Parts: sequence; C-alpha cells; structure tokens
Amino acid sequence: MIIPENNGNHGSNGTPPSPKSQSSHNSQSTARLLPPRGDYRTLLSYQKTEVIYEITYRFCHQFLSRNDRTIDQMVQAARSGKQNIIEGSKAAVTSKETEIKLTNVARASLEELLEDYYDYLRVRDSKIWDKQGKEARYVRKLGQTTPLTYELFREFVNTRPADVIANIAICLIHQANYLLDQQLKRLEQDFLKAGGLRERMTRARTQVRNNQ
Repeated sequence: MIIPENNGNHGSNGTPPSPKSQSSHNSQSTARLLPPRGDYRTLLSYQKTEVIYEITYRFCHQFLSRNDRTIDQMVQAARSGKQNIIEGSKAAVTSKETEIKLTNVARASLEELLEDYYDYLRVRDSKIWDKQGKEARYVRKLGQTTPLTYELFREFVNTRPADVIANIAICLIHQANYLLDQQLKRLEQDFLKAGGLRERMTRARTQVRNNQ
C-alpha cells in the first residue's frame, strides 16, 4: 500500500490540508487494508474441482458397491478439494496464511482422490491412459475450456464404461493439481512480498502517523 507524498504537512499550494481531505485520505488508506476478494467461481482451479466432484459422485454411486467404504472416501476427498478452495478464497480478505493453508488442503485432497482412481484401475487390471495418448490429450484439451462445467462431460459419464470415466477424472485431477501448484506459488510470493493483515495494519498506522 503506497500513500502519495504531499510535501510534509502542506498541500501542493503550500496551505495546510483541510481536515476533510485528510480524513478522506486516511479513510482510503484504511480501506486498502482489506484487499478485494475475488470471485472463486472464476478460478480455473475451482471450476475443475467442481467438475471433478460431480464426476466422482456419479462414478462412485454407479460403479462401486453400496457398502464399499471407498465411496465416502472418494466423494469426501472430491468435496474437500472443492470446498477448501471456496473457504480459502473467503479467508483471503483477512488472512493470507489461512488462504495458503486451505489451498494446500485442497491440493492434498485431490492427490488422495487421484490415488483412489489409480487404485480402482490397477486392482481391476484396467488400462491407465498414457499421458501422451490421444485419449488423454483429448480430455486435456476439453479441460482447457473456459468456463469449464460438468455439461461438457455429462455424455461421457452417462455412456462410457467405468475405466474410461476413471481416466477422464485422472486427467482433470492432474490439471487441477497443476493449477493449484501455480496458485500456491503465487500466494506464497504475495505473502512474502506484502505480508498478511497484521503487517498491512502496522504499515498503515505508521504511514498515517507520518502524514499527520
């Protein structure tokens, strides 16, 4: 946060600033303590995790037996990936540390879900797509659509066998993980550069005192 210099305690014409203008100036400085919160729905990472959750929910209830504990584990991991991005975005206004922590939780949840999909394919001796294969490249290209919604994948989920749907989910999880990794790097850089709310408040108080 940068407060413009005003050549000491005087305005540009050499006269003392009015209480009204000084109050307005300080008010603007205080307002900038809390950065604007972005809409999490515009985050590509969130859009992918929302699709992953919808695919996972349907996959589990269609292809896993009703008493299989994996259903709850996979659905909860998919939901955690999505919900922690939402909570992290909300927390960003007052705590960059919390945003980073929750984004890390989302990333870890997706990694757990990824392994569950791999396990499903491995124990059934099903094919795991090569990442350079035509199927994986097609899904990756489809996954780059913005905005990304479940409707793009609904037909596949409704008509394709379990191994195909599992591989589609794997491709999307890899994309979401990559986006979250980049998001975390940016968040960590921003935190190191600007600090959290406490640091911004300290700087603001110091700057206000210096300009009084």
